[in-house]
Amino acid sequence: MNRTDRLLGMLLELQAREWTRGAALSLTFGISLRTVYRDVTALNESGVPIISVPGRGYSLMPGYFLPPLHFTLAEASMLSFGLDAARGLFDAEYARAADTAAQKVRAALPETRREDVDAVRVRVKLVERAEGGPSGETLGLLRRAVLERRAVRFVYAKPNAEPQSRQVQPQGLARVGGVWLLQTYDLERQTARTFRVDRISAVQLTAESFERRELPPPAPEREPRQTFVLRFPLSLGQALRERPNFFQTDVRQDSDGWCVTLRAREIQNVLPWVLSWGGAVRVLEPPELRERLRAEARAMLSES
Repeated sequence: MNRTDRLLGMLLELQAREWTRGAALSLTFGISLRTVYRDVTALNESGVPIISVPGRGYSLMPGYFLPPLHFTLAEASMLSFGLDAARGLFDAEYARAADTAAQKVRAALPETRREDVDAVRVRVKLVERAEGGPSGETLGLLRRAVLERRAVRFVYAKPNAEPQSRQVQPQGLARVGGVWLLQTYDLERQTARTFRVDRISAVQLTAESFERRELPPPAPEREPRQTFVLRFPLSLGQALRERPNFFQTDVRQDSDGWCVTLRAREIQNVLPWVLSWGGAVRVLEPPELRERLRAEARAMLSES
């Protein structure tokens, strides 16, 4: 990193927090404390008002703002890609925010850099499959509940189970493996619980507010997970890499093909994926999965 880049990076570090110690800057940029002192002096001499307090470190004087940033092609392209990708994952309000943010980023670029970014975007696309996901309204209400720290009521429908009414304190949202998850504290069960957002409906924000908490470890599962072991021919190695299962825990190659291990609570969780492979898959265990596949095959072949 040349000195100009380092000085800009140091300025960004100072802007990101109230106080920054010289030792932290030394570690971040891989330089000596003596070089840190020189760089801080150089920033001061260039008009950046940096306050130095023994025992606390360095801080930018309140009210100081950075001049407009000059993004590299890679930085500007990544901002554009990130906004494009995020736009389709959120509700309408955040989708509009992504659009306006993208317009502001593009407007801040010099004309030549803007043309370069447009050229990259024409040739590189990020497409997120969103079928089967939660509605924008549901996701928007849950996001609002997390930010406003308001308890929510909703109906939760697990496969092959009666829908249940739940009331929880939503602590966060996470997107894992293409699925939105709601992290909560369940007061009725006195434990942390995670819910798939695409199984949630009829969301209602309550008047009850709460303080954010460090979630305790989740309680042990009431239903132990079953192990499902499947065999695939060697020729399907690439296809297996492209279509992994959500419950997949292990994939191993041996002389007979690919051995895939899944861990799920019930057969229904893995059945659609196994059926999608047709006759290419062989069930090694458990026998109950083989019987279920036979029953499904008979049902598909039976006359209506």
